[in-house]
Parts: sequence; C-alpha cells; structure tokens
Amino acid sequence: MDFNLSDEQRAIRDEVRRFAENEIAPVASEYDVEEKYPYDIVEKAAKMGLTGAHFPVEYGGVGYSSLENALVTEELFAVDPGIGLCITSAGFGAEAIIAFGTEEQKEEYLPPIVDGESVMGAAISEPQAGSDVTSVKTRAEKDGDEWVLNGNKMWITNGSVGDYFVVMCQTDPDADDRYSGFSQIIVESDRDGFSADKITGKMGIRASDTAELILDDVRVPEENLVGTRGMGFLQLMQFFDETRTAVAAQGVGIAKGACEQALAYAKEREQFGRSISDFQAIQHKLAEMHTKTEAARQLTYKSAWSVDNDEGQLTALASMAKEFASNVATDVADEAVQIHGGAGFVNDHDVERLYRDSKITQIYEGTTEIQKTIIARELLGKGF
Repeated sequence: MDFNLSDEQRAIRDEVRRFAENEIAPVASEYDVEEKYPYDIVEKAAKMGLTGAHFPVEYGGVGYSSLENALVTEELFAVDPGIGLCITSAGFGAEAIIAFGTEEQKEEYLPPIVDGESVMGAAISEPQAGSDVTSVKTRAEKDGDEWVLNGNKMWITNGSVGDYFVVMCQTDPDADDRYSGFSQIIVESDRDGFSADKITGKMGIRASDTAELILDDVRVPEENLVGTRGMGFLQLMQFFDETRTAVAAQGVGIAKGACEQALAYAKEREQFGRSISDFQAIQHKLAEMHTKTEAARQLTYKSAWSVDNDEGQLTALASMAKEFASNVATDVADEAVQIHGGAGFVNDHDVERLYRDSKITQIYEGTTEIQKTIIARELLGKGF
C-alpha cells in the first residue's frame, strides 16, 4: 500500500496553497462580512485551471482525478471555505452532462466553466425536499418540442450568479417505480420565467452564493434533457460517491486550517509568563486535533482513490468519509476557537470563520444522519 503522493500531485497541492494564501487570504474576511461573490478571484482561479479542473481535457479541463480534486479542495478550504467553495463549485452539476449529456451539450456548457466565463449549478433541493430527493415536486411537461418547467428550488449553490443549472424535476409523475419519473434538464438563467432570490444571513460560507430559484412556465428546448427521460434520480445517485468525497475533503481542509491557526497562536500567546503551548492542556488539544485531522485525511484519500479505481463498497466508504471528516471539521474548529480564547470569538482571527463554515459540511450533500443510514444500509445489503 503506497501512501505517497506523486511529484505532480505534490506540485498541484503546493501551487494551490500558494494561490490561496496570496489571492484569497488577504480578502477572505471582506467577502465573508459583505456576503459577496468573488468574481475576480474565481476568474484568477480559472486561469490556473481550477474551475472545472476535473472536466475531460477535450472540453478544456485538465482531467484531475478525484484524489487530485481532494488535494485542491483541502488547500483552498484550509484558507477560506467560502471562496474555496466558489471555485470548486463553479461547475457544480456538470457531472451529469459529462456522463449523460450529448456531445452538443458538452461542447456548449463545459468549456465556458473552465474558461471562467460562466458559472453553473445543480438545482435539486426544494422547500419540502432535502435529503429525500424523491419528494421533488418541480414539474417539467412536454409541449411540442419544448419542456415547460414550474416549481421552486431552495438552497441552490450559485443560484443568483449561475448562468445555467441542471434541474431535477418530475417528468413522469405517474410512474410506478418510486425512483422513476424524474429527469434532469438544463435551464439557462436568462430564460423567461426564471428568477433567483439570493439567500443572505447564512451562518457560514457567506462568500458562496446561495439562492431560491423560481421557475414559472420556463420553456427550454427538448434537447436540454440530460440523458434518458425518467432516469434522473438514478443518474444523480451515481455522483453522490464523488460529491460526498469532495465534501469530506472540505472538512479535512477546514480542520487543517484550524490546526494550523491554533498551533501558531498557541506558540505566540503568553500567559503566566510563558507560551500557552507549554501547558499540557493545550498540548493535548493540539495532539488530538492533528490526530483527528490526519485520520479524516486518510479516510478521505482512500474514498477518493476508490472513486478513481472503481472499488467495491464505495458508497459506504464515501459516506463514512463525509460523516467522519465533517464531524472532525466541527470538532477541530471548535477546539481552535477554544485555544484562541476570547480572541477566537471575533473575526480578527480566521478560526472564527472556520468554526462557522465547518457546520455546513455536516448538512449539505446529505446530513450526518443520512450518512449513517446509508452506511448501515450498505452494510446490510439494502441499498437505497
């Protein structure tokens, strides 16, 4: 078993970290406080090949593996999860187009993401449908050679800044099978009847755009259907192993950043005439934080490796990585604030932001509770 990264992978990791420290760190607090989308930074990231990095080379991407994507995500989130998410989610939803889309769809919608000219999103969740995707009520009805969509989507990443979205909707509501009757359809944000209402006041990842989408008789051509009609749910399930591994990498990155910040502060902060890093209570906190982070990293890397190598039990492993790493992120960020004391309770220090940002990793792409259910069902051979 080889735990070494290749020279190329180490170079990717180091280059991304330099970018994050030079371009993101100086302005991270500003974008967080003002809850604004960092267009200029995303554009710079695109020039480095970080938006749509996992896209196939023939569509402008660099073809990063899941492990290499995890490395990129970890370094970006260690510096700032909000802006990091803006970069890594610029092509959110593109997996469906890559796997099931037509050649025309791939050529039209993928290269602009890589070039930094467009941003996209995946519109799945609704006010009444979160973890239970089969509760989606948004309808798409065929009218001649067009689809007409009606419904609301909630908590959509890139919702008010996205140029197009892969929308999960009902196309065959009377289907006998609970998991059939759903399709994925590409909807451009400049279509008549499409509107987005930006959601503000979020606890964390405040630079990342989140919105409610309203679809009111939105018409798109029939060729915007992704893959086979009625197979949308099954299409979506194929990507959760990859996306949950990506969230695990986010958790590892947050924990890494919190560890770094806490260690540096413990060395410089003095109480009772000496550095607080001399106190055993602080030393034990640091030891536990770094140990948990390394454990989460190894589980996440194994999950990413399994995605790339199509290993068995991947679904359970991805959920294990996501559940464990997100818990580690919140625990380690909490301890980092504790080590900072009162200074960690205000945004003068990055740990305050990391602490707030960590919570979302336990919620999106399936809550912690859902991950445990998935793991158990996989162990028991019950599937979804």
